Amino acid sequence: MSAWGTADWLTAWNWWTMPVTVIGDVRTEDLERLAAIHAACFPGAPWGSAELAGLLRQDTVIGLVVRRANFFGTRTPVAFVLARLVAGEAEILTIAVDPVHRRRGFARQLMENLLRRLYHDRAETLFLEVDAGNEAALSLYRRLRFRRVGERKGYYAHGTVPGATALVMRTDLR
Repeated sequence: MSAWGTADWLTAWNWWTMPVTVIGDVRTEDLERLAAIHAACFPGAPWGSAELAGLLRQDTVIGLVVRRANFFGTRTPVAFVLARLVAGEAEILTIAVDPVHRRRGFARQLMENLLRRLYHDRAETLFLEVDAGNEAALSLYRRLRFRRVGERKGYYAHGTVPGATALVMRTDLR
């Protein structure tokens, strides 16, 4: 006789067939986890849960999160993006992927969902700033049709290279 009962097999089947990731709006209960992800990605200047909550209380700020399903049915946040939309112009405030979950397409999924949402909300352009040395991010943004429109030398006070240059990038949504 099998050690697994019918309910165990159904649970395993449900887990196996459920989507591995789900993208949705940031919820209040996500904030501690998102702060931990941000700290792992930006150790020199992490945003805490209070700062994230303050941003998300603003009507102009959009927060999207990637949740990864696990066997127990929970959906743990593994990546997120915050953007602000004012008068048809949007900007990425931050985007962060838990280092353990990088190189799985989560940043691209977030950005594609954000671009669709901004288009729906009638945004005309989207701007972002990225460390000039962050080749993975630059590659993603170029694939999403962002182009360089400026730079800020010595912009980053913290990070792997203090004083690094930030590239200002833009994509048109209309």
